[in-house]
Amino acid sequence: MEELNSLAFAGTYPITKLSFYAYLLLRDRYELLDAGAALGYGCGPLLVAKRPLKSFQNVRIAVPGRYTTAYLLLQLWQKDCKHVEFTRFDQILPGIAAGIYDAGIIIHEGRFVYPQYNCMKIIDLGEWWESQTGLPIPLGCIAMRKDMSRHRGAIESMLRASVAHAMDNPGAARDFITSHAQELDDQVISEHISLYVNDFTRSLGETGLKAVKTLEEMARCQAIL
Repeated sequence: MEELNSLAFAGTYPITKLSFYAYLLLRDRYELLDAGAALGYGCGPLLVAKRPLKSFQNVRIAVPGRYTTAYLLLQLWQKDCKHVEFTRFDQILPGIAAGIYDAGIIIHEGRFVYPQYNCMKIIDLGEWWESQTGLPIPLGCIAMRKDMSRHRGAIESMLRASVAHAMDNPGAARDFITSHAQELDDQVISEHISLYVNDFTRSLGETGLKAVKTLEEMARCQAIL
């Protein structure tokens, strides 16, 4: 995800997946597509550690990328988290277990397996977001370079049809998904998909757009954007 975020700053791909944080930084070059996004309730990043944390000022926190929504949420929640280290998401839990980091923000399949690394949840940033806003948490989106705007309707239709087909035929992509999954347990893969692919993936709708606008407003109020 973070590799795609970084490539978008160079305009590498005309259509790309982006973290919503990256999208907000790139709004002058990319426009948000209505289909294909990852928003939802109960699916936010988790801050985990091997022991309770009393303070965050000197804690080494592994974060899955400078432009990830996970990092934006960490900044919104706790500005005292100054000692962050940007780390590929699948290296965070092993890094905490090995003592390289004191804590880490985990995303994707990590939220299902962190107890296996003797980690405990410090805070669910999704729950925090929902308590502050009452809205689904906007994590990732599909965005299109503005020079491609004339194709927007066709691309959104194809994305929406693809998502609908995948929802109606959940086994069709299993081999492809398994070949790229970080965790190979079938139950973990199934829970991961059901958590992040939902009606907001078909269309952001009014609620989804409100969530994105609220994320932007909160970030601007704290001078993060």
